[in-house]
Amino acid sequence: MPVSLHSTGKASFDHIYDRPDPREYYARMAELDYCIPELATPHFARLISDYREATGIAAPTVLDLGCSYGVNAAMLRLGITMAELTRHYRDADAAGTANGEDATAALIARDRARLTTADRLPGVRFLGMDASRPALDYARAAGLLHDTVHADLESADPTEAQRATLATADLVISTGCVGYITDRTLLRVARAHGGKLPWMAHFVLRMFSFDPIAARLAELGYRTERVPGAFRQRRFAAADERTQVLNTLADNGVDTEGHESDGWLYAQLYVSRPSPTLSFDHEDLS
Repeated sequence: MPVSLHSTGKASFDHIYDRPDPREYYARMAELDYCIPELATPHFARLISDYREATGIAAPTVLDLGCSYGVNAAMLRLGITMAELTRHYRDADAAGTANGEDATAALIARDRARLTTADRLPGVRFLGMDASRPALDYARAAGLLHDTVHADLESADPTEAQRATLATADLVISTGCVGYITDRTLLRVARAHGGKLPWMAHFVLRMFSFDPIAARLAELGYRTERVPGAFRQRRFAAADERTQVLNTLADNGVDTEGHESDGWLYAQLYVSRPSPTLSFDHEDLS
């Protein structure tokens, strides 16, 4: 299918983020073998565990930036794979209807019922921030997210109501939105907390440098570490995307052999915590 490119050079999927439920989102992501949320899950779970141990806060709040339909929350809370999530949403008949609003309502009801029996993190509260109102509305209605922030913090400060919600986050995570967002968003999120700095963990495509963001976060008192290894994000959506990404990586002096040259986007994990604090234990996860 035709693919338009974002100004960053990545394929744009805006057309699948404005649906009332995530069936089309998961169908399209499955075509591209989108897997970063699944690879990220054990790292995020370890970060939550480390945060609990370091702070004594047993029920932390996690903010997912660029959360779309709540995919990271679903992975963490339900302990399932991307393939299982895709099957869950692909089978509309299993939701009790075929198409339209009734299908969306049935999917919401099914998600809520599943969470009541299968939530692996009942003591953790999940927030989501995204530019897509329909995606946020679905994730909250389905119970995957406890609260949401519909905002573009690249262009403006959060409103007082948005700031109050952001200020409740103890940890901030993302799996691909850095590049679309910059230090402007991350600094506004961090500053929303007043004197408290939330821990952060961001999977960042290798075509984007996290160094400028890490430098700005350091000014607030963060120490950033890169977890060893590279993580598959998804296959390239089109030849044009592959060409532009490979050109960007070459311009940045990044060796793509065995990674992007094989047809996949790859990300790296950056963990930022207030300094001094415990070192992030990435053993057996990379």
